[in-house]
Formats: sequence, structure tokens, C-alpha cells
Amino acid sequence: MNATKISLLVNLKNNWKSGITVSLVSIPLSISLAVASNSTPIMGIITAFWAGLIASIFGGSNYNIVGPTGALSGILAMFAITYGVASLPALAIMSGIIILIFFILRFERYIILIPSSVIHGFTLGVAFIIALNQFNSALGLQGLVQHEKFINNVMESFANIGRFDGWTVILFLSTLAIHFAFLKIIRKIPGPIIVAPIGILIGYLSESGLIEMKFQTIHSKFGEIAGSQIFQMPNLFFNIFDSNLLKAALAIAVVAILETLISAKIADGMTKTKSDNRKEMMGLGFANIASGLFGGISATAALARTAFNVKSGAKHKLSATVSSVMIGLVSVALISYFKYLPMAVVASILVYVAFRMVEAEHFRHIYTHNKSAFGVALMVAMITVIQDPIVGILIGSVISLLIFVNHFSKAQSEIIVNKNKKMVAKIQTLKFNEVEKHGGDVIVYRFAGQMNYINSQSHLDNLNKMNGVHTVILNFRNLFYIDMDGIDSLKEIIETMRAGGKKVIITSAGPFILPALEREEWFLDMKRTGFVFNSTTEALKTLGFEMEGDFGAERVRLATYTISN
Repeated sequence: MNATKISLLVNLKNNWKSGITVSLVSIPLSISLAVASNSTPIMGIITAFWAGLIASIFGGSNYNIVGPTGALSGILAMFAITYGVASLPALAIMSGIIILIFFILRFERYIILIPSSVIHGFTLGVAFIIALNQFNSALGLQGLVQHEKFINNVMESFANIGRFDGWTVILFLSTLAIHFAFLKIIRKIPGPIIVAPIGILIGYLSESGLIEMKFQTIHSKFGEIAGSQIFQMPNLFFNIFDSNLLKAALAIAVVAILETLISAKIADGMTKTKSDNRKEMMGLGFANIASGLFGGISATAALARTAFNVKSGAKHKLSATVSSVMIGLVSVALISYFKYLPMAVVASILVYVAFRMVEAEHFRHIYTHNKSAFGVALMVAMITVIQDPIVGILIGSVISLLIFVNHFSKAQSEIIVNKNKKMVAKIQTLKFNEVEKHGGDVIVYRFAGQMNYINSQSHLDNLNKMNGVHTVILNFRNLFYIDMDGIDSLKEIIETMRAGGKKVIITSAGPFILPALEREEWFLDMKRTGFVFNSTTEALKTLGFEMEGDFGAERVRLATYTISN
């Protein structure tokens, strides 16, 4: 047997092994995350099977595991409370359709521009929602009033905290401790694989009356569950023009795309491979439609399960296919036993998931490098918890955009001050009055980046403050774009300078902006009268400067000021 065949067999073995391993983790997680979404346990299994299977067939990643996730549970939970559990499959179908529309229009290019601070803030908020939503199950509180607002449900739980059941609390804390013990000690074995069978046994003993302790189980809360349900198509009717459905579906589509592409990127980094993001996006759209058609909920790539898939030895998308098939087979054969899983154990799984969703390292990084982005992340998290996850994403994105526009509106440029045909000493921080303070008579104003409707006014304001000089050289070497507003502002700058008795010279207009300038009569007039030069060196020599070489090479010895006001 040659080396190629041996390698193929090894990879096949690894993919089967990883697929089976991931399925064992996915079943208890899918049930738990469905509960976190205020849907039924079987809807989580349906989602894991159908969404995972379709995504593995049509997707572009060899490692992504698609199914119910914590990232979407916050949106789904709020929608389910308001419009009922029966609306969630329709929401999954609609979000899948929107994802495919985005795919056709290539909108992923713009979706991925949503700042990471917004995504991390949203994830943090959802983590709090998931954790706090387990209050009732962890304490054994039953029969409480359900409110539309998440925060009102939390307050209701706190108001009834005195009704807690001691045995339920002990079971919750014990299974939660197992999760963290395996996280710290036996990292290769996820806690849910151990906790779920233990919980099922305890729940069975409780419901059978073999032990005196009584626990609320999936069965006592949701009724019977059967594996055959994953192959049954529910009766679906929904209004695609319903504004609430569209709003929620749009938010889910955006979050699902982002989570999926981020997950694929992380997997690529772990395996030194490259996913087909376009294909992965298409597969995600089909996966959500399939999930909804069979009565499931919205799905996206699960970061933790994807990473576990890689660590389990996956080499191909066959692993994800095997995982989905195994979920289907196990569900048909054994899902009825999961009805004995105590809600306290489900709560421990979800609190563990919420803990793993909190990305402390990312927040430390954001805080270190950008305090405003850190503030946006915390604000998004707060709005997600108190108000609504969708509102949190929207407000966070708008504020981030405004911060970006404000930063972009500040003119990026350099100033070189000259006096008596010599360069002045270097000054590290520009104060516009320092140009006058040093008595400069000739300045070189180097534009950088772009001059457009956002920052053109900033350039105008900067140059209007240049007093005490007789000649201004406008250097366009590092200017790569100029729009109509930029051209109009440039004309105004020149007219204002000339009205103040200053000579204005233009230099180094490159191919990016020269065609736009040459359509302007005032520029052509300056060119005809000798106020436009190919280089700053040439312009300075015309003014009587003695240059030792190319002006660009002399920059290190010039007084350079960075304008960032």
C-alpha cells in the first residue's frame, strides 16, 4: 500500500473519529442551547442535524460545525417570548433567505466591516442573558410569570429567590463544578459529555421514585421528545412582510454570517488552511432554510465545537457530516432518554457555555489599544441585556461609524516650515501657532490619504491658521483620492490664501488626482501661469532654495509636524 493510500485511510479514520466525538458534545449542547433560546429541546436536535448536515455538504469550510449557538440565543429568546415558539422555524427560514440574498449581492464585503468591538460587546451581552436566564432552573423556581423583557424576568426570579429548592441548587453547583474541573484538568474531554449521562441517571431515578429528591426535568417541563420528530415537517405559515420578523431575521443573518466567517478564520489559523468564505456563506443560507423547514431554529457556526472538531483530528468536512449523521442516529435511538435530563443540569451546561463565550483577552486587547471601542463594546453589552440584542447591534454599529467618521474627518497631513531659505528645527507636536512662532516664511503642506467631503473642511481650517508666511506649497504626493467637495475646498483654500497676500504653489499631483484637477479651469490657469510643478524640489529651487538632493530624501532633516486636530 503506497503512502498516499495510507494517508487517505488515516485522514478518513480521523474524520470519523472527530465526527463521532463532536456529535457526543453537540447533543447535550444543542438541547441546552435550544432551551436557552426559549424553544423546545427537540428543536435544538433538529437544528444540529439538518443545519449541520446541509452546511457540511454545501459549505466552504472543512472544519466549521453549524448548529444552535449561544450567539443567536439572545435574539431567539426575546422573539420566542413575544411571538411564540412556533414562530422560530419561520424566523430560521427567513434568515436563511436573507443570507442567500446577501450571498448573491456579495454583501458579506460590507457585513464584515461591523467593528469587532460591537461583536464582542454583543457576545458579552448574550453570555449574560444565557447565564442569568438559568436562574430559575438552577434554583428550582417554577411557575413564575413570564415577561416580554428579559430584564423583567430576571427581576421576577430575584423577587422569588426565597422559594429555591436546596437539592436543585446542589445538583446545579455539582455539575457546574464538573464542567470547570474538566476544563482545567482534563481538557481533551468536554464537560457536557460527562455531565449529561450523570444528569440523565439522576433524573431517571428522581422520576421513577427511586430517590426521594425531586428535580424538574426536560420531560416534566416540555413533555415527551422523540427522535422521529427530526424528520417531520411542521405546518409553516408566515408573513414575509412582517416588520418584526424581517428585523429579527436581518439581525440573525448578520450575526450568523459574522460568527460563521470568524469561526472559519479561527479554524484556518489552527490548521494553516484556507476556507472558501463565499461557499461557506451559501451553505449557511441553505442550512438555515433546511433547519426551519423541519421545525428547527436559526443556526450558525459554533466556535467552541469547531475548535473541538479541529482538536479531535478533523481533516475534511466529512467530520461535520459524520457528526450530523450521528446526531440523527443517536436521536432516533436514544433521544427519549434525554427527557430525564434535569433542568438544573441543563442550566449548568448553559452557564458553562456563557462563561466560555466571555472573551476576556479580547476585551483586554480592546481596552489597551482603543478606549472608545472598549466603551462601545460595554455599551452594546448593556443594551443587549437591558433592552434588546438587535437594538444593541444597531446602536453599537451607528456609534462606531460616527467615531470612525469623526476620526476620518481630521485632516491627515504634514507641514514643513522654512525660514530664510533654510529648514527650521524639528518640532514633535504641531500647534498651529508654532508656525508663526518660529517665523516661517515658506511652508510645505503635504496632504495624505484622501481629501473628501468628510475631511476637506479640516484641511481648510488648518491652512487658514497659517499666519506669518508668504508662500504656501501644497504637496499632493501622498494624496490618493479627491472628490468634488475636496476640489471645491481646495479652490477655496487657494482663493483664501491669495486674498491674504500669499503665493500658492501646487506640486506632485500624481495620477490618482491629476485627471480630476485638470478638469478644473482654475487649476489649468495656475498651470499656465507657472504655479504648478512636478515636484516640491523643483518648486523650492524656483524660490531660490539650495537643495542637496531630492526633496523626498531630505525629509529626515526637516521640521515635520503631524496634523491631527
